[in-house]
Amino acid sequence: MVADSNSQIAWHRAQIRKQREALKHLETARFTVGEIARSKAAGRTRETVAELKRKIRESEAIVAAHERQTRRPMTTDHQTLASAQWSNWNARGSSNT
Repeated sequence: MVADSNSQIAWHRAQIRKQREALKHLETARFTVGEIARSKAAGRTRETVAELKRKIRESEAIVAAHERQTRRPMTTDHQTLASAQWSNWNARGSSNT
């Protein structure tokens, strides 16, 4: 994985990893321990899972938007390079120095 020069994007990537791990742990525990159908704990677990999924989606959207703005095409064939929108790509990243 490439290191991020933008600390906000690095933070979001770390949050995605952390939240995915927590989600995996919750979902695994639900099947390992089991849930009573209408228990309060089951309701809290569902709310926590929904909240984690929402946070993951938000962070993924921020990272994806950043990558669309700063990434250049990965392939080098003529067709792909000819169709790339180079006017949106800045070699220095998001800074204007």
